[in-house]
Amino acid sequence: MNRPLHAIAVLGLLAASLPVACTAQQAPATATTASAAQAVTPPVATPLVTGLPDFTQLAKRVGPAVVNISAEMAPPERGGNGQVPPGLEDFLRQFGMPMPNMPDGPSSGGTSLGSGFVISDDGYVLTNYHVVEGADEITVTLSDRREFEAEVIGSDEQYDIALLKIDADNLRWLRAGDSASLQPGQWVVAIGSPFGLDHSVTAGIVSAVGRSNPYAGQQYVPFIQTDVAINRGNSGGPLLNTSGEVVGINSQIFSNSGGYMGVSFAIPIDLAMNAVAQIKETGEVRRGMLGVNIQSVTPDVAKAIGLPDSRGAMVSNVQPGSAADKAGIERMDVIRAFNGAPIGDFTDLPPVVGAVAPGSEAKVEVFRGGKTLKLDLVVGAQSAMGGPADPGGPAPASSSSEPSGANALGLAARELDPAMRQRLGVEAGEGVLLAEVDPAVARESGLRSGDVVVAIGRESVGSVADFNRELAGVEPGETVMLLIQRGGATQFVAVTAAEG
Repeated sequence: MNRPLHAIAVLGLLAASLPVACTAQQAPATATTASAAQAVTPPVATPLVTGLPDFTQLAKRVGPAVVNISAEMAPPERGGNGQVPPGLEDFLRQFGMPMPNMPDGPSSGGTSLGSGFVISDDGYVLTNYHVVEGADEITVTLSDRREFEAEVIGSDEQYDIALLKIDADNLRWLRAGDSASLQPGQWVVAIGSPFGLDHSVTAGIVSAVGRSNPYAGQQYVPFIQTDVAINRGNSGGPLLNTSGEVVGINSQIFSNSGGYMGVSFAIPIDLAMNAVAQIKETGEVRRGMLGVNIQSVTPDVAKAIGLPDSRGAMVSNVQPGSAADKAGIERMDVIRAFNGAPIGDFTDLPPVVGAVAPGSEAKVEVFRGGKTLKLDLVVGAQSAMGGPADPGGPAPASSSSEPSGANALGLAARELDPAMRQRLGVEAGEGVLLAEVDPAVARESGLRSGDVVVAIGRESVGSVADFNRELAGVEPGETVMLLIQRGGATQFVAVTAAEG
């Protein structure tokens, strides 16, 4: 994948003085005219950016601690292309979304070339999980060309980090900085081996912080987004601040073409070093969990439940016996803050929960029924934290009963027979099948025949009679929340009754 380096330019703003011309016919400027001239002449602005940084000393100082990594492996025995999970590529292309790319890794076996950096003088090396995933043999090459066979001490796929150890002492190593203090616009530097060109230095700025990327299977990582040129071979290398401290591990790019396009992602070093400490102590990484399925809060959803804005993560399901269940969190609650950290979108929640050690006490702020509640809970151990519903195919039609009568939402439902419940994974006494959906409602809400309605608002629906009763009083223009099960996942959908 040939990705051209991105040229970076800083434009200083210069304010030009406006000269006051004096012709032969004009009298010399008096005090009054001079004062008027000064009034229309803009003041000289103080430049907000002065000069360009020089990274030569930084590169000399930290370069010896950056290493090349060569991982030998057999071809993987799994579907997909090693970069994007099976089926996800078509889904992303359908909606015009960029492709997540991990610039290195065992996509077709053979040799994976990546980067890494030494974090202690006794030979501990940090890199990406996807650089060494499935490797049979790993070789670390230092800047002085010495080669060492590396041992994998531990790794974590969700954080995409791997801790290696080589048999060497008195090594130059890099100090971890404070990734939590990074701000957009701050200069950062990457050192790595793009295309095998070892110790290449590229620079840019932080574009954003706290970026979530659930499409790459890393919902627990609040990525640092930069415009630093990252290409194949850069993965696992350090992202540095201007003091030469590591603030991130270069991990991914987003690209429609497969080439570098100015959008690169790094794993925050705070998160990575926390994982390193856990690996050294226990051999694994443990993350906190709530035990909920969550989804985004759309403007329609916010309007339907009385939220003043669309911030937060809406709970579509609570796992029985989970930390959330024990704390009293319910379906249709909107989690607005966790341990004081505001939740702007549903993708913000997994990283902050995952960073909390299981068994720790935490405070959760939820919106329910027009009120804000503050709940105490004990964080559970990691489990899958759900996102939006799976866009699976529609359920088969049922002929077990006639569809219910029409209502203000233009929906009709059928009972679910036992065989269909088993096929769809719907528990006994829960849910009805949508048999008919008004075309206008389908376009607006995304509902379709074959969806299973599990609840209307906070009330569970277990029969057509329940369905009809809950929708009987819906007025034109009113918005109703329907909890839909599709493809094994549940999600709330806001449906507005037609007016007139």
